[in-house]
Amino acid sequence: MLDNLTQRLGRVVKNLRGQARLTEDNIGEMLREVRMALLEADVALPVVKDFIAKVKEKALGQEVIGSLTPGQALVGVVHRELTELMGGASSGLNLATQPPAVILMSGLQGAGKTTTTAKLGKWLKERQKKKVLTVSCDVYRPAAIEQLKAVSAQAGIDFFPSTGVQKPADIAAAALDHAKRHYYDVIFVDTAGRLAIDEAMMAEIKDLHALLKPIETLFVVDAMLGQDAVNTAKAFNEALPLSGVVLTKLDGDSRGGAALSVRHVTGKPIKFAGVGEKLAGLEEFHPERMASRILGMGDILGLVEEAQRGVDQEKAQEFVKKMKSGKGFDLNDFKDQIGQMKKMGGLGAMLDKLPAQFGALAQQAGGAVEEKAVRRIEGIINSMTPAERSKPELIKASRKRRIATGAGVQVQEVNRLLNQFEQTQKMMKQFSKGGMAKMMRGMKGLIPGMR
Repeated sequence: MLDNLTQRLGRVVKNLRGQARLTEDNIGEMLREVRMALLEADVALPVVKDFIAKVKEKALGQEVIGSLTPGQALVGVVHRELTELMGGASSGLNLATQPPAVILMSGLQGAGKTTTTAKLGKWLKERQKKKVLTVSCDVYRPAAIEQLKAVSAQAGIDFFPSTGVQKPADIAAAALDHAKRHYYDVIFVDTAGRLAIDEAMMAEIKDLHALLKPIETLFVVDAMLGQDAVNTAKAFNEALPLSGVVLTKLDGDSRGGAALSVRHVTGKPIKFAGVGEKLAGLEEFHPERMASRILGMGDILGLVEEAQRGVDQEKAQEFVKKMKSGKGFDLNDFKDQIGQMKKMGGLGAMLDKLPAQFGALAQQAGGAVEEKAVRRIEGIINSMTPAERSKPELIKASRKRRIATGAGVQVQEVNRLLNQFEQTQKMMKQFSKGGMAKMMRGMKGLIPGMR
């Protein structure tokens, strides 16, 4: 996520190390690099100019405080300005109204609006225990209504049926009446998208807005569109009283132009970011944390929050006991740890929130921790008997062949898994003896496929 911008700004900071003060000369050179980095990231030109002017004003003449180098002092200035550029503080959904709270979803076709509707519904149900209803007013796109029905079912939230022969306003009115009579907390109204902005589309959504009087009107936009995403957001903002923006496919955008520009151009906060195709792939947008990630500082707080939500506390405590004792760790535990990692979005999502110095680890992991690789490991372990999982030393040649056949893999894959498990066991023994440095060197054993 935003890799190119992170790398460019990282090089800028390195170039300033060893200097005692931020001067106009070294600031000028740095700002040229920052300007190029932002333009390459597809940030809107007016946004770049404004950002550079503010950084220059606040960075010039700053003394190096204590042990801070100019590079570190500069990072502080850039971090503060990046945070401010993206909105300053996080802005969650506003549900402070008489239930049901109506949330109107808008955006172009293909931006991920329907999936995002289900993601937000799932998020509200799981995080805030809300009773959620969804309805589709998209009577133009084939299968749009069926798509929302399907993803709503996957998200575990209720869906109000509609048909392509109904008028959008009639669908919305009926759904709202149903939501009131059945005491729903929130109703999401998914509207029709177009391949481009047109008068008919805007007129229809304006009528829906007037009818529903939504507490939130969210604009869903594909972050990978870059500059076009910002221009589209601006056009929607001029036509509708938007309350916020949801950026989709932010995990696939190595540039970051939309994330840095859309708040500045529209004046509306980015409320959520889509970070994966799965329905759990949604994050609240925190400008300060995103600025930290862009500057290679990571998002440790976000990682801790994911761990608290995704990790089974009882299993985690049992695992800690085994780590401390250095005994009893078997392939069942190995499989459990992989499962816990999957609940947190996988290793890639975890590494993305770690500081840049862990970048080498992420690069080393490469594609080895893809979902297919994790499923393969789980398949191999599932093909073992309970006795084999508890005592892997029982697994010899004939057993390996049987396990490989059951899992649909080569015997070499079984050998590789057993080797990784042995490395993990060694690491845990080192941890039980207090050998933290040795344990860190042995971390490769915890990561499937790492060399």
